[in-house]
Amino acid sequence: MIASIRTGLRSQKTAAVCSVILFVLFSIAILAPWISPHDPVEVNLALKLQSPTWDYPLGNDHLGRCNLSRLLHGAQVSLGFASLIFISSLLIGLLIGTFSGYKGGAIDLVLMRFCEGVMAFPTLVLVLGLVGLLGPGLPQVVLAMVMVQWVYYARMFRGMVLSLKERNFITAARISGSSHWTIIRRHIIPNVLPPIIVMGTLEIGWAIMDIAAMSFLGLGIQPPSPEWGSMIHEGKSYIRSNPELMLYPGIMILIVVITFNVLGEALSERFGVKRRY
Repeated sequence: MIASIRTGLRSQKTAAVCSVILFVLFSIAILAPWISPHDPVEVNLALKLQSPTWDYPLGNDHLGRCNLSRLLHGAQVSLGFASLIFISSLLIGLLIGTFSGYKGGAIDLVLMRFCEGVMAFPTLVLVLGLVGLLGPGLPQVVLAMVMVQWVYYARMFRGMVLSLKERNFITAARISGSSHWTIIRRHIIPNVLPPIIVMGTLEIGWAIMDIAAMSFLGLGIQPPSPEWGSMIHEGKSYIRSNPELMLYPGIMILIVVITFNVLGEALSERFGVKRRY
């Protein structure tokens, strides 16, 4: 009993600290256009690979652009589009998974066999294949990731709905004359959504790494727009002379991914939700 209380308190403290860190990071991403000291795409070859100064606290890259400004604007892309991927995948998975689990029958069989077929392949491999078909660019990467990610949420929603629809309170709602839509809206979705959102905090970190990986390969955001993965790609040619060009965005990705994962683990312990991987 005492051990469980201590675990709960520790999880609450961890979740609170991670929430504050993420709040600060999202605030920085939103305010990037106003707090950035310079234009992130402004080229000034006279400042090429310059060391940190008061005007350029993190120095300049190989084109004389402000590293700090590019990091701040890159947060908009990484955090913003990772959140977009998560929300879009969650909504699509919620609709399809809830409908499939509640309806059952042949529709459920076909939808779940399709989801299992997609889940049989590594996510990144499928995303690479879809981006190859759609063409390079951040919108194409986002679309490809949503097309792959929603099946995981649909599968989990479906499983939860199957266990819920046989519960006594659902049976009572049917007997009372509630419509299928009312049962889904008032009784099923409120019970399946919280654990999926908790697990989603574990998935946003993967989305950020996938976006960075696509940009590093030249398939994501295109130059000169700043993004952490593309900054690592541009800095790899100077890894010996100026390793900080890769180090700065790498540290940002590490901080964000670790924070999301620690928050997800703390919440999963608190609510008893198991992660997908």
